[in-house]
Amino acid sequence: MRALIYASLGLNILVLVPVCLGLLTKADWTLAAYGPDSAARGILLSIYLAILVCSAGLLFKPLPAMVAALLLVQILYKVTTPFTVGSFGNPVVISNLAIAAFHCLTLWTIWRANT
Repeated sequence: MRALIYASLGLNILVLVPVCLGLLTKADWTLAAYGPDSAARGILLSIYLAILVCSAGLLFKPLPAMVAALLLVQILYKVTTPFTVGSFGNPVVISNLAIAAFHCLTLWTIWRANT
């Protein structure tokens, strides 16, 4: 269980550091993935930064209940993105679904260890 917790938190950090840097610097690739610069992108960046900070903090003290809460929220928003975006082909949607699948495995092992 602990290895998967660290893997999920590490995956969050590995993905979110370049994404947040790209959004902060308005990198060209963010236009294709996230659309033009807007208030919505700023809000998304705030959410991504919150997940990044929580993931980094939990690496130091990975309390299973807190990790489970973080992953559950991520799974829910990632699984709903194809419907809110209106496409399964967007690169962010595709990566969200892959990450959600991995986080589901981690969440399941946390649940199994506590039942």
